[in-house]
Amino acid sequence: MSDRVEFEAGPDQAGVRLDVALGAHPAVGSRAAAQRLIDNGCVRVDGRARPKRHVLAAGERVEVMLEESAPEPAAPDAVPFEVVHEDGDLLVVDKPAGVVVHPAPGHRGPTLAEALSGRAAGGADSWRPGIVHRLDRDTSGLLVVAKSDRIHRALQDMLRAREIRREYLALVQGRPPARTGTIEAPIGRDRRVRTRMAVGGAGARHARTHFAIERALVGTSLLRLRLESGRTHQIRVHLRAIGHPVCGDREYGIAGALGLERQFLHACRLAFDHPLTGARVDVRSPLPDDLQRALSRAERLS
Repeated sequence: MSDRVEFEAGPDQAGVRLDVALGAHPAVGSRAAAQRLIDNGCVRVDGRARPKRHVLAAGERVEVMLEESAPEPAAPDAVPFEVVHEDGDLLVVDKPAGVVVHPAPGHRGPTLAEALSGRAAGGADSWRPGIVHRLDRDTSGLLVVAKSDRIHRALQDMLRAREIRREYLALVQGRPPARTGTIEAPIGRDRRVRTRMAVGGAGARHARTHFAIERALVGTSLLRLRLESGRTHQIRVHLRAIGHPVCGDREYGIAGALGLERQFLHACRLAFDHPLTGARVDVRSPLPDDLQRALSRAERLS
């Protein structure tokens, strides 16, 4: 049965080819599939057929007719996660590394969004109900999930107003020149490797990350970071840009450092005032075992 998918090109997609942007949509899944849909006349941009090389502008409306059945929802026990706070309006989840938050290109397995189906709700995207913000697959830690449209809107407004405190721990190569600092540099899609982001990349948007040295070691530093914006791969891109990439980062650093099988990045604290009751929600997550082992190795080298 045919399904219709519609989306509006956002600032992150401005300057991106139609086939690339469409291939990144979870309902399409690959650039090759996007090109087939475009070639078969199944895609319209602002009501008109466009070639796959068409460069999107922010605000353009993309409509797609699909011949694809929806995937079966994942069983909750197929996706590991821990609920560390829950009330009638929202929940805070501690996500382990390796878990994908919502359907994405190149990933057809179970996701956190599917595992929370029936428990989370809200937002315009039916494929990620309740998801307010996300963590990369190999980043562990805390994220807040809504249970209704009203709470989803409120939490998104709080994110934009910087009223949700998001803190991370990252072990990085080297040592920043100051104990505290702010990295302010726009982030967009890398113009050469489309799976990566880059400072000043295509469709770059303002991004700001604050950092403080938590522990100075020989050759590495444990940083506590706080996000003001939430761009894709923001912390990893910003730290690489100042010459201190995250240890173990396959995309932006040195894979395998300190025996790591993923980047040393953990969302360790989430704090905000409840959007309805005003009660303070302040949740913390300790370093997972794999990151604690890597930190111990770094300490032994000091």
